[in-house]
Amino acid sequence: MIKKINLGVLISGSGNTLQNFIDHIEKGKLHATIQIVISSKPNVVGLDRARKHNIPTAVIPYSNYNNDIDTFSRAITAKLDTYPIDLVTLAGFVHFYKIPENYKGKVMNIHPGLIPAFCGHHYYGKKVHEAAINYGVKVSGCTVHFADNVYDNGPIIIQRAVPVLEDDTPDTLAERVFKEECEAYPEAIRLFAEGRLKIEGRKVGILQPLNNT
Repeated sequence: MIKKINLGVLISGSGNTLQNFIDHIEKGKLHATIQIVISSKPNVVGLDRARKHNIPTAVIPYSNYNNDIDTFSRAITAKLDTYPIDLVTLAGFVHFYKIPENYKGKVMNIHPGLIPAFCGHHYYGKKVHEAAINYGVKVSGCTVHFADNVYDNGPIIIQRAVPVLEDDTPDTLAERVFKEECEAYPEAIRLFAEGRLKIEGRKVGILQPLNNT
């Protein structure tokens, strides 16, 4: 039997990715417990989603820290450390979280583009889809990667591609990409939970599953 993985989820807004995790957990497709949802903004829908499912929440407002990333990140880490967290997942978290040593290799992010295209500081949400359309690319998608202390830089775990259509708007492209995100992110979490991800420099190897008897 697969052991449940304990998640910490960082959000900043609607919590669509959080809701996807919850849906997968309730359907038995993701063996996980969300221990805590931390929001960098107060009064966001994502917090309501968590509370509806009796998931503990905390608000650590970025606006209170005067752009002091170190202090902001330490406050997040201190809250995470009060729970038994196996993996921290960034789920629409729009601020920089400076990862401490004890969470190195234990933080995942999903980006709504095919890294290394249209990524880095200021590339998030609809801005990524606008950039892809304006550049004229024919393919976009999503990337699940281990986060490090550089924006959208960590080793890639999973990528899924979608076509960019001639009549796409940022909203229609976002919808198509999000459908892939909804499968890719839980898949990456499952692989991590099963101990099947091996980081070697910039590459992540996916190991074969062990035979369960």
